[in-house]
Amino acid sequence: MSEPNRKPRIALGLIAAAIGGCVGYFAFFWITRQGFYALILPPALLGVAAGYAVGGRSQVFAIVCGFAGLVLGIFTEWKFAPLKADASLVYFVTHVHETQQLTQILLAVGTVICYRMALGMDQRPTNN
Repeated sequence: MSEPNRKPRIALGLIAAAIGGCVGYFAFFWITRQGFYALILPPALLGVAAGYAVGGRSQVFAIVCGFAGLVLGIFTEWKFAPLKADASLVYFVTHVHETQQLTQILLAVGTVICYRMALGMDQRPTNN
């Protein structure tokens, strides 16, 4: 017997994404106090929590989560290291391309991980 296709639980996925994002945000700052830089963590935990809770695969949901993960990563970096010329969030967003290459790479990787994990945890049916 194969499992019937489960419909994604979008509301539960969004709630879990918010919780995972918050956990990732606070874990990032805890880890930085230990001397490490884990900018991938906030968007990745957002995606993992969302994908686990959503229950089914949804491309649109994963894209929304990927965008939310990018926004969370940029916000986290802004709180961690605002630009010296102007510490406002608007200035940071318009000048995010001036951050270090490592920061830009970690933002991109975190966004991809967030998207991929938010696709859901459905398993492909096996032929028995």
